[in-house]
Amino acid sequence: MAAADLRDELSCSICLSIYTDPVSLPCGHYFCRGCIGAAWDTQGGSGAYSCPECRAEYRERPALQNIRKLSNIAERFLSTHPEHDGSGVPCSYCDSPVPAIKSCALCEASFCNKHLRGHSQSAEHVLTEPTASFMGRKCSVHHKVLEYHCCEDGACICVSCCLAGGHRGHRVELLSEASEKKKEKLRKVLEKLSPEREETERGAQRLQERRGELEEKAAIETERVTALFRGIREELEALEKRLLSDISRQKEELSLTLTELIQQLEIKKDELSRKIRHIEELCNMADPLTVLQAQWESHGAAFCGAEGADTEGREGTEGADNGGRKRKGIKVPAVGDLDVGRISETLLTGLAGIVTGLKGKLIPGQEATELELDTNTAGEALHIVKTEMEPVLVTPQPEGRSIEAEDSELCAPSTKKRKTPPLNIKQEQTVSHNSAHCSESLPKSSQLPGPQRAPLSGSAIDTRSISVFGQNPADLLLDINTAGSYVSVSADRRTATYLRRTQWGPRSLTRFLIPQVLSTRSFHSGQHYWEVEGSESGGWMVGVAYPSIERGGKHSMIGNNKKSWCLYKLDNLYTVIHNSTGYHLSDVLPCRRIRISLDYEAGRLSFYELSEPIRHLHTFTASFTEPLHAAFCVWIGTWVRIIKAHGDIMTHAGQL
Repeated sequence: MAAADLRDELSCSICLSIYTDPVSLPCGHYFCRGCIGAAWDTQGGSGAYSCPECRAEYRERPALQNIRKLSNIAERFLSTHPEHDGSGVPCSYCDSPVPAIKSCALCEASFCNKHLRGHSQSAEHVLTEPTASFMGRKCSVHHKVLEYHCCEDGACICVSCCLAGGHRGHRVELLSEASEKKKEKLRKVLEKLSPEREETERGAQRLQERRGELEEKAAIETERVTALFRGIREELEALEKRLLSDISRQKEELSLTLTELIQQLEIKKDELSRKIRHIEELCNMADPLTVLQAQWESHGAAFCGAEGADTEGREGTEGADNGGRKRKGIKVPAVGDLDVGRISETLLTGLAGIVTGLKGKLIPGQEATELELDTNTAGEALHIVKTEMEPVLVTPQPEGRSIEAEDSELCAPSTKKRKTPPLNIKQEQTVSHNSAHCSESLPKSSQLPGPQRAPLSGSAIDTRSISVFGQNPADLLLDINTAGSYVSVSADRRTATYLRRTQWGPRSLTRFLIPQVLSTRSFHSGQHYWEVEGSESGGWMVGVAYPSIERGGKHSMIGNNKKSWCLYKLDNLYTVIHNSTGYHLSDVLPCRRIRISLDYEAGRLSFYELSEPIRHLHTFTASFTEPLHAAFCVWIGTWVRIIKAHGDIMTHAGQL
């Protein structure tokens, strides 16, 4: 009892065990150093510390005082009264919990080393490993120790069960022998399970490595996307600064001009005011002689100047005098306005360049012809921006006439039955298809204001010679977001047909107002070619154009600007056009199928007639500065279809 009371006094109130390195708090309570340290670590976030015993609070963490005497008493007590850890079976005869080393099933007691020496050594007292449950080691029928194992029933039995019980005559064996046999079987099972466990560990290791790779890849991709958006923001900010700088520069220039004109008008206003005051003074004089003498003598120059001003006014702004007669006012000098068109073009070109640059970053190392992503995806993102900015970007048109009205005359059916676009074709610049007349008919390349042409050849071009040019067949699709209101695009997005009625919804900045459409893909490098087929009669155009080409007005038609090059077929006549200047190709019987060949780096755009044999029609040479889209334009009663590419050679080329 005294030992129990002393144990209570030497026990820590936190761990409930004998003190280990006891320390004292200012309030006088004792704890293990480790226990009170762990308790205060959890209280560190609250900014205050308290005693677990009396709840006394301290603003700062108190210093702990070592209690050497208490530590010695605790160590002495543990040496004489070893503490039972609860993991084993205690001795049944010791006052303090001392671990037992053996248990007797007959006595139903456990013994430590000291009390085991006094235990009976007879055969009936079978000693086993320490156990707290003795009922499982005795026969439930005879209440005797289980000593044997029945092989037939698989049960542990006592000696009475073997001699007179239900297991009489059964094959039995000692528990130790049966245990060894079972251990042998378990070892065989272990031999099979060990490799399986190792394979499972290897599988788990592989999955751990895979997870590590996934996390690393996700981190890299996250960094790439973050850098991509950071780059987009930087490019957009740079574009914004460039546009704002351009607007500011134009504003300063126009403001300076307006300031100078205002100053000039103010000077003129002061002069006119002086003349008005003088004339009013003359009008108010009562002496006729004074009035007449002042007019012709002292103030003749001012009076004459006023009359001159009236004469000049007849060429200025119209007005009305007191008598209701029409007169001319002072003519205000004309001042230019902000070049909104140039600002809009710079903005759209910059946005298109950003989208084009994204393609190379998203899918690096691939040719432009291998991409199926174009303005259908990236353009949809720009479409939102363009739609919001459309009221700002559209250049104001003269009153009474708009771009839409102008293009409606080009596109919509009318009583005049107009079938062809208005083209600036120089009839005298006719190009002969016959090689014998090429040098006589063609001007020099340096003299051509628009398209430049390679010498024509009247001989056939072998299809195999085209395939060795190293060009890639481009399988193009039409971009419905650019299709004009009078263009019908087929379900497979390869055929453009003219419609006599408008079919698309509200106008967007990406859509043409004339019957024209671009391809989804663009080419910013490499060598490529594609083939088209058009209607036999009527007029249609094929070629290439920059994405920044205008979407409305007569200059939006391919060939009628500096941003596009085209071949125009009208019934039985070919015409090549660039920058509103075209040249007829004479001595050519038009064919319905055309091959367009592009070498971006070399700046060459060639057209071939897929007749039998194939004939070279024309080659433009230029320094391309933007990605190029395939462009198609159809007029009343016509259609154009893109021939689908197969393998390395187009379908038509493979048939020749």
